[in-house]
Amino acid sequence: MLINGIGWALAVLTAGLAADAVFRRSRAARLTRLPDGAAPAPGDAYRLVRAEGVEVPDEVFALAAAHAAEQGLDALDLVPAHLDSFRTLELLLLCDPARYRRDRMAAGVTAGHAIVASADVLDRAGITDRAGLDAVAMDDAAIRLKRYASTGTDLAVADGIQVRRRSAAEHRAILRRRYENFFFIALTGQALVFAAVVAGAVAVPYLGLAVVAAAALRPVLATLGTPLRPRDRLFFGWAQLRSVLGWFALAAARDPEVPGIAEARRQYRAEIAEGVGGLVGERRADCPWCGGSDLRRFLTSGDYQQGKPGTFRLEECRGCGHVFQNPRLTLDGLDFYYRDFYDGFGMEERETAFRLVGGHGYAGRAELVKRHAAPRTWLDVGGGIGHFCEYARDFFPETRLDALDMGAGIVEAERRRWVDRAYHGYFVERVGDLTGQYDVISMHHYLEHTLDPHAELDASAKALDPGGLLLIELPDPQSRFGRLLGRWWHNWLQPQHLHLIPLANLRTALRDRGFEVVESERGAAHQQADFFPALGIALNRFFPNPETPWQSGRLVGPRQALRTAAYLVFLPVSVVALALDLVCGAVIARTDRGANTYRVLARKV
Repeated sequence: MLINGIGWALAVLTAGLAADAVFRRSRAARLTRLPDGAAPAPGDAYRLVRAEGVEVPDEVFALAAAHAAEQGLDALDLVPAHLDSFRTLELLLLCDPARYRRDRMAAGVTAGHAIVASADVLDRAGITDRAGLDAVAMDDAAIRLKRYASTGTDLAVADGIQVRRRSAAEHRAILRRRYENFFFIALTGQALVFAAVVAGAVAVPYLGLAVVAAAALRPVLATLGTPLRPRDRLFFGWAQLRSVLGWFALAAARDPEVPGIAEARRQYRAEIAEGVGGLVGERRADCPWCGGSDLRRFLTSGDYQQGKPGTFRLEECRGCGHVFQNPRLTLDGLDFYYRDFYDGFGMEERETAFRLVGGHGYAGRAELVKRHAAPRTWLDVGGGIGHFCEYARDFFPETRLDALDMGAGIVEAERRRWVDRAYHGYFVERVGDLTGQYDVISMHHYLEHTLDPHAELDASAKALDPGGLLLIELPDPQSRFGRLLGRWWHNWLQPQHLHLIPLANLRTALRDRGFEVVESERGAAHQQADFFPALGIALNRFFPNPETPWQSGRLVGPRQALRTAAYLVFLPVSVVALALDLVCGAVIARTDRGANTYRVLARKV
């Protein structure tokens, strides 16, 4: 029975490897190959960014620059035609050439050798070192260039570029940044797959050999008849052995210290030693929404997203249903708990989260407005780094899309040109400068973070002329998932969410300020993420990332190993949770009941 089970598992793995190779070939076949021949001198419009030890012949640079100019590109990554098999397979996993250029939210990718980029985008992206870069710096340049030229970045295969080897330390550093907290989980999971294949090959030798053969054939199947021609793709056995040896080298490589981490640790250590009790104010005895005094304790939670110290309480008004943090964070508390969440050490993680989960929500918001107006000007309040504005350009190409936020990321959004104009500060303080300028003002998951939502709505009413639209999206505190999952529901997000407003309360507040609700959505606004993030929050609560600067810094290795083991043990549960989210999301979209988010569009009358 056991042998039969192992045999079936190996057969499925063999078929999966073959299917994966076919999938990657479909991507490789879509890669553009630079044409042969000569091209005029590129002039000063384009510059070359190249890795250490890589030489790009003048004729190849000229051809690449001519291709970039013809296609209207600001950045073109040059993929050596003979790139080694492992980096070829990696590139084809990360990038779909058919969608890469037009996907505004795609992460930048590179073959790690050379990039032809316009002088303008290099200047805006702050890339001053352009020669002799290591693999990590090349990867960083590709990511930044894609962000600064979101629809002007592409790849092309080029002959004549010698392949540069990548060290295990460089590879590890790149994977750590791309997979962030899940790097050790991916690394350990790969080791478990190796061990399972070896064990299976011992138990069922012929199927074990089939798995090894399928894995070794992947570079051949993935590149056959495409512009990519890895020179090592025919060395099956050596490729497999190198894969195993490469894993050991990857696991043994040392990580360089993250710039600024030591100073950040010292600052957090000093602040935590003083205690976090002073970061919350006095408990209030009445509801900040309706003034009622019939309050009940709703839930108690820690900072389970970041793992910073502190305990926070949400209370609910029995009169109006408003849920609010009581006692509330002070301004110093807001600074402490927001620091390194949306920016600093947490910026890349948030970038990944916005990129992976934002698209469906961004489209829904844009489509709701598009059904009712064709705005000339739009202000996104709480715009963060400008993800929504950048995504909305495909829906409103003629609209001026500006954004406001109190975080420094909004300045970065303007440098990227994701927003046309950035306002840095608080909306209620800047509203006098903004009055009458915008046809649409949006607040997406913003009001729940503010100290006084009523003041924000007052400012919106002041800023909009009659006929202007106000779009608001908020987590729904009446969601069944929120009540079911309790403190593990991600939308309670303590301590950052200060107010959670029921839909009926918001509708009344809008009407009192001279707005007419045009349309509201629940099912269409639902985010398909409840059970999966709840599991992640619970795991992070009991197994926080020991490498964050606010953790103690003791026993980092053992704690990281324990955390990795916990995530791997709960991997099957994660798959079930993800499936539940997808199924529930499909049902909610059809029935419009049980959504975790709502969206309201109102017109100033």
